[in-house]
Amino acid sequence: MTIWFMTTNRGKVEEARQYFASYGIEVNQFEFEATEPQADDLEIVALSKIEQAIPHLPNSSDMLLVEDAGLFVDSLNGFPGVYSSYVLNTLDVHGILKLMDHLKSDDPIQDGNLRKAEFRAVAILYKDGQTIVSEGVCPGRIAHQAVMGDGFGFDPIFIPTDLDEDGNSLPIGEMGAKSTHGTPFGGIPLEEKQKYSHRHRALEGLLSNLDMLG
Repeated sequence: MTIWFMTTNRGKVEEARQYFASYGIEVNQFEFEATEPQADDLEIVALSKIEQAIPHLPNSSDMLLVEDAGLFVDSLNGFPGVYSSYVLNTLDVHGILKLMDHLKSDDPIQDGNLRKAEFRAVAILYKDGQTIVSEGVCPGRIAHQAVMGDGFGFDPIFIPTDLDEDGNSLPIGEMGAKSTHGTPFGGIPLEEKQKYSHRHRALEGLLSNLDMLG
């Protein structure tokens, strides 16, 4: 099986490629520029993009994947949210850090709650006129400094919460079986990021319902 992933972001493609490879599914990048709808809901945005892309699918028997994600910061009333891509291109990660510079505390738990945020992803898979939708969330907090590395987007400033033994996210400040020990996504390997990733969780939901597409 082949999935065409509609995105210009090679980092997203690599995450999806690593995930689906173990299931024998090939993922190819599909660079189609869809018109961004003016909506404040990730699912509405993703559905609009997939509808625009369907007529341009290289092979009508293949699958088409669209994923839309955003960083939602509590203290900024959910900003940048669905506008994350635009904000990244205009303010960059350092712009978000500057907006939150006044939010800090010597108490680690209070500091984490002041800077609470989450990544959200909506993934939609299309095949033969049918679609399945899956969502993924990764809770965490915004770091005080960016850590550049293999990540992309807002990875350099996002620290995920710890995970329990079953891979479930824990509250801020609670120690878990898996932890980045305060290191943002930008400073850890992709393989480790997959354990926490909102995108990974959204793709996992698609895979569990793949039989619905026949």
